[in-house]
Amino acid sequence: MDYVREFLALGLDSILFGICCNLFIKQYKAIKEVQNAAVVELDSSLEDRVRTQPDQKLPYVAVRGQVKALGAPVTSINNWKTTGTIQKICIKEHLIRRSSAGFWSTDHKRVIQEVYNSVPFVLQASKTSVEVLDAERTDILDLETTESHFEPSNPSGLQLVWGFFTGVQQRGVQTTEEMLKEGTFITGIGELALERGGLKLQAPCDGNPYYLTVLPLSSLIRKLDNEKRIYRFLTIILGGIGIVIIGIIAQRWWTKRARRLNEEAIRRQRDGSQKMRRRHVRDRELNELQQCLVCYQNPREIILLPCGHVCLCLDCSERINDLCPVCRAKVQTKATAYIA
Repeated sequence: MDYVREFLALGLDSILFGICCNLFIKQYKAIKEVQNAAVVELDSSLEDRVRTQPDQKLPYVAVRGQVKALGAPVTSINNWKTTGTIQKICIKEHLIRRSSAGFWSTDHKRVIQEVYNSVPFVLQASKTSVEVLDAERTDILDLETTESHFEPSNPSGLQLVWGFFTGVQQRGVQTTEEMLKEGTFITGIGELALERGGLKLQAPCDGNPYYLTVLPLSSLIRKLDNEKRIYRFLTIILGGIGIVIIGIIAQRWWTKRARRLNEEAIRRQRDGSQKMRRRHVRDRELNELQQCLVCYQNPREIILLPCGHVCLCLDCSERINDLCPVCRAKVQTKATAYIA
């Protein structure tokens, strides 16, 4: 229990270190895969190229094209002229909370509802198109904010009183709409397959990242590299903190060990001095009833309890801790016997 706080801090640091290290490795591998991804153009020869591949698949490619819905697109809730293929509507409640110190803060949000609407769509360039599958499984999905509206609340007097006592008051409700609009040029990175007579871009089977982003490939790599640098920095910092905590624990343990060894040495020296003094003052002319039953040299000085036998000298009593030499009763405690 001497190092509870240190081990708790080390445990928390280890968890955070593991998370950051895992994210760094994941980001490092993702950058390597994206850099090695084959960049293909959406042209008339692409389908023939995929058809010649094993299983009619290109394992990891990057394509760039214009978003076009297959069928009726999704319409914006606020502007019927704005259409897209993926729509995300998020309703958040903005709250004012009272802290334990009694201060009110306004940076609290709570998601009330989040809805996704989507339709099948393709990436198109010239007369060639690639259908995008499982867009919701992408690691990066860039959506454009088309509407963000904040409706402030108008609480009644009773609600204000209730909020004062509960420590929570509503500021208002914010509704945000994000869309992947038709006509947007995006870069899709994933597995390209020829299925059912058409080209499909889908999540890679080998677990590589799947991206749909408005960024060009070079900009995406820079973005991923910046995130990797952040994770690496956090990993180094947390690793350093862990080393410092381990050093503190080791230093405290070594200091306590050195102190304990020093105290034991002083105690042994003191006990040795006491034994030497006892040897000088003990009466050497002892009869058989006065002699220790173990060494037959020193006088009987220790009483064993609860049996009450006085049968050992101080030196021998340090080696006998279980049974009384006289009656074989269990020894629970010892005490110095003063015999007149």
